[in-house]
Amino acid sequence: MEPVGSFLPGKSGSSHFDPVVFVKQPRTILRLLCWVFSMVVFSCIVNEGYMNIGSERLLCVFNKNADACNYGVTVGVVCFLGSVCFLVLDIYFPTIHSVRLRRRATLIDMVFSALASFLWFVGFCFLANQWQQTTEEELPLAQGSDAARAAVAFCFFSILTWAGLTALALQTFINLFQNFSLFTDQLDDSAGYHDNARSTPVANGVTIVTTNPYQQAPPFSETLSLDPSALTPAPVF
Repeated sequence: MEPVGSFLPGKSGSSHFDPVVFVKQPRTILRLLCWVFSMVVFSCIVNEGYMNIGSERLLCVFNKNADACNYGVTVGVVCFLGSVCFLVLDIYFPTIHSVRLRRRATLIDMVFSALASFLWFVGFCFLANQWQQTTEEELPLAQGSDAARAAVAFCFFSILTWAGLTALALQTFINLFQNFSLFTDQLDDSAGYHDNARSTPVANGVTIVTTNPYQQAPPFSETLSLDPSALTPAPVF
């Protein structure tokens, strides 16, 4: 669903911002879900994703693989900040009058959403594989098991939400091109009216302006046919 406002350059920013309508949009709902899911993943790993067994050294609950915890925290923080930035962009998107800036913003949104969906897919596979290899002996009293399962589950949910944002951004990008092409075609048609008339010089310094009957004439205009002989000045006796 497109943001509040029209895609046509002439109508950009003409709609008043309505918070209720904005929150009900599918794009906003998916953006908020991505924000929540990212926060859940990295908070679960940071708070309960590490354990210490008989030493002061903290070990990752995912098969004691520090790379798994670092990957989940990094992707979670990046997507958390990205969700906030693009949420602000969605609010100010209707006020952007330049179609070129709108296309660039939509393209960045689409690329980032597709990359985030791919990173969450990799993270889901990585964390799930490491969690399957974790034995009960490595987790005394099931320490951090709930947080690990929650991190894996919300990695999977994040794949779906970011993929949905990618599809919406692609739809917006296509609509921008279609509406901008229609807008430029209308400008070309109106500019073509000026090419219909051409001037033809004749004798006695008189210029005749004629129109091409095979070209479209502008609205509310009449074609006037002039006889060159009628414009010749009468002889003076």
